[in-house]
Amino acid sequence: MKWKKALSAFFIGTGLLTLNGCHGSKALPDFEVPAEFDTSRNYEITFWAKNDTNKNQTDVYKKAIADFETLYPNIKVNMKLYTDYGRIFNDVITNIATGTTPNVCITYPDHIATYMTGKNTVVPLDALFADEKYGLGGSALLYDGPAQEEIIPQFLSECVLEGQHYALPYMRSTECCYINKTYVEKLGYTLPDVLTWDFVWEVSEAATDKNADGTFALNGQNVMIPFIYKSTDNMMIQSLRQQGAEYSTPEGDIGLFNDTTKALLYEVADHVESGAFSTFKISSYPANFLNAGQCIFAIDSTAGATWMGADAPLADISEDAFVDFETEIRMVPQFDPAHPQMISQGPSVCVFNKVDPQEVLASWLFTQYLLTNDVQIGYAQTEGYLPVTKKAQESPAYQDYLAKSGEDNNTHYAIKIEASRLLLDHTGDTFVTPVFNGSASLRNAAGQLIENVATSVRRHETVDEAYMEQLYADVISLYRLDQKDIATNGKQELGALPAPAVLLLAALALSWCLILLYVLQDFVKKRKKH
Repeated sequence: MKWKKALSAFFIGTGLLTLNGCHGSKALPDFEVPAEFDTSRNYEITFWAKNDTNKNQTDVYKKAIADFETLYPNIKVNMKLYTDYGRIFNDVITNIATGTTPNVCITYPDHIATYMTGKNTVVPLDALFADEKYGLGGSALLYDGPAQEEIIPQFLSECVLEGQHYALPYMRSTECCYINKTYVEKLGYTLPDVLTWDFVWEVSEAATDKNADGTFALNGQNVMIPFIYKSTDNMMIQSLRQQGAEYSTPEGDIGLFNDTTKALLYEVADHVESGAFSTFKISSYPANFLNAGQCIFAIDSTAGATWMGADAPLADISEDAFVDFETEIRMVPQFDPAHPQMISQGPSVCVFNKVDPQEVLASWLFTQYLLTNDVQIGYAQTEGYLPVTKKAQESPAYQDYLAKSGEDNNTHYAIKIEASRLLLDHTGDTFVTPVFNGSASLRNAAGQLIENVATSVRRHETVDEAYMEQLYADVISLYRLDQKDIATNGKQELGALPAPAVLLLAALALSWCLILLYVLQDFVKKRKKH
């Protein structure tokens, strides 16, 4: 009977597809460092990295891979480039379920905390750090890698999750304020060595004055947004840190929704209403407005320095839109200038576990190679990043690079090198946020609070206590911050399965029962014929 055969084929196909979808999702064994790296075998590893539009960064990666493969001809590195870290995160999550994660991945610790919800998915690195032969600065390495004590401790500390290192820092940046000093002085102000929030707000409000014809008095243009912040999550997180207010604990307890946060949001509302403040999500890149003479204070990453300033080598506006002005760089605004606080950020590198420990070791050898001087200095020169090792920072090559600030408008672009020096001089004033499963959602929520308030003001909605109460509830719900697993330090609590999962499992069980029933029925019929 054809319908029975078709039904059987359908159920078998469904069963195989379901089993195939589960393939690789089983927990991997604990990784143990091999006593020796087996050089008689060939290995092929995948490396996922992020690159936007900076071709120089791609060239650094390609050179690093070529040089590494020359040292280790039995290890082939296949690189896959992504345009942003969010896409890397989404693909890793998808591939964890199918057992097809990359070997090495440029990512963020917040993301790694989510990857770790799969048992033994990410390799804990402490044993590899300490291995005499293949660890940091190990005796069997074929290159001059840094020892653990040569990695900047503030940067390495961000890679600790649940008491162990699960990543190596790759590059570090911070936020800084790119300033149109010409406009500040035109308004009658003197730029201080350390910006305060009061100063930035006062100058920004002064810049909103208009002429009788509706143009702005400061620039004579129809557009002026005095203060634009690129990353509102950092804006909120740093403001809370500077005031000693709660954000979250290492255990995953959430303190974001407090009175200090509410006061900050009211202040944001006031300055959005006057036209003194906006955000990247609302208005677009701060650099575009700064370079066109339509912004005074543009806060962005030090890694974006080559887009900033009247002589910026990279820019997204037409040449005739540029306005000539003197560019200055300062730390982000502070509530307490005597004790500045600025966030440490930047990509890290993690290693994914595999069934074959030799493959993992090959991946680790490449991961370490990314911390060698040539790679660190080469990548740092592409943007306002800082090498993560003292070995690279103190090397003659890097010191020479810093000394040539302003000699050209490309590699030695002055603003870019000043941005690097800012972090170099203030590494001790940086901090990192606690990392746990759900910390990425909490970070997004911090910025969403500011974005929602700014958008509401622009829509002429009333921002009062009732609004704030509803805002808190909406953002908590949007990012599922009321879910129990957010505050369990990455340890998922397994309760009842969701209804779709129950239905899927029931359908699978039914399909196999029907398959077995059909096979049994067919067997009985054949026995009767004989």
